[in-house]
Amino acid sequence: MSVIKVAILGFGTVGQGVYKTIQSHGEELTAVLGKKVEVAAVLIKNNQKEREISEEVLVTTNFGEILDLPQLDIVVEAIVDKEPTFTFLKKAIKHGCHIITANKEMFAHHGKELIELADENHVSIGFEATVAGGIPVIQTLRELLKINRVDQVQGILNGTSNFILTEMRVKKQSFAQSLLQAQLNGYAEADPTNDVEGYDAFYKTMILSRISFGEEPNWHAVEREGITSITSELIAAAEKFGLRFKHVASLTKAGNQIKASVKPVLVGQEHPFYHVEGVENAVNVHSDIVGRITLQGPGAGMFPTASAVIEDLVYVCQSHPAKRSYTGTPGGNIGQKNEDKKEYWLVQGLTKKYAAPSITWIDQAANEIFIIQTTRKEVDQLAIQQGGLVYYPILGEYETLLKDTALTALL
Repeated sequence: MSVIKVAILGFGTVGQGVYKTIQSHGEELTAVLGKKVEVAAVLIKNNQKEREISEEVLVTTNFGEILDLPQLDIVVEAIVDKEPTFTFLKKAIKHGCHIITANKEMFAHHGKELIELADENHVSIGFEATVAGGIPVIQTLRELLKINRVDQVQGILNGTSNFILTEMRVKKQSFAQSLLQAQLNGYAEADPTNDVEGYDAFYKTMILSRISFGEEPNWHAVEREGITSITSELIAAAEKFGLRFKHVASLTKAGNQIKASVKPVLVGQEHPFYHVEGVENAVNVHSDIVGRITLQGPGAGMFPTASAVIEDLVYVCQSHPAKRSYTGTPGGNIGQKNEDKKEYWLVQGLTKKYAAPSITWIDQAANEIFIIQTTRKEVDQLAIQQGGLVYYPILGEYETLLKDTALTALL
């Protein structure tokens, strides 16, 4: 029986998960591919550390030794940072290897170039693990885009931020306490900036834009806001209205224009993200035929991410063209921006009456914390006039949970 030879670059959590899954699910892979899958090499950083790797596998710190193997079919990249991973993958493609990556930052920056290079060299690229761990969102979008026109994608794409927001609400903890718990659990790095400031979700959003629409928005025009401004007081106030904070990435396309954001929002019980808790991820896709579908599952971890990599291994072995895997279809009109559309907002920091006719006062949860209805333009203007104001949009339709308590007495 012929064999598919695989090299794994990096042997941390993801790399180990891929290695173990290839060993444990060898029969299933053979049944699907008609060939046995074998790990031929593993690239490591520290050759003094003991690892549970078969003696038959080349374990090396030198990527050149891997490319010198007599047979190499697939390179799985599970490292971090843009370099040297980008260089490694370019060399692997030119060597005639299919590649699979779990590196969202590198792929967000260099995915287009890798796709074009892979197309020139007649190999395929798998990148399911770059976006939402074990959730098959890339594969789902590929299937939808055969006929459907996707015009909106929203997602909770970072498990660390979602865990922190959940801990703050459930355990009545501060942001600092919840972040420390995330670090103790291994969900957050010592420097959590990428997660809590939205950079990780931003990179994933750009990858989703490329697969959904075939292009990205201007990176500098994307609204990116982290969760560090969310306090226990705000979370408690939101709970009084039946709302929960979620850190949501959003993509919409109207005509030729793509709008993107990564920011905290509020959702009610009817929203599909309301019950997405802890380190879970979720992606909600809207297309013109099927309507809305939501995928939810583990966004990180050894075996959820390994699952995405293994599915990509099957995908690339079935000779899918690289260029076709990274181009979307024209969007519809759901994302068409109406500057005069009124939305609901949770705002904090109102210190005086603001009686503009375009603002409707809905409820008050605590001192200086209100729900209002107005346009985005008006709330931006309000923030300029009311120094220190913070405000968060409420996704979907909001219905006050309190009985008819209009704020006439407060105005």
